[in-house]
Amino acid sequence: MAKHIEFNKSLKDLNINDLTSRIKEDQVRLKKLEFAHAISPLENPMSIRGLRQDLARLKTELRKRELETAK
Repeated sequence: MAKHIEFNKSLKDLNINDLTSRIKEDQVRLKKLEFAHAISPLENPMSIRGLRQDLARLKTELRKRELETAK
């Protein structure tokens, strides 16, 4: 739980462009991990789940900022 609190605090320092670029990078990493896991099982398959959750947190923060700027 403490990990995602620190993760959310680190997002506060990023601007919208940084958030979108980080989302794209994480999406590519997720695809590579899923592909590698399909070929041969990963040592830690929970890393896929953690990356998906981090990606969701990034998208949530981006959406929140978009709504704030739209006001």
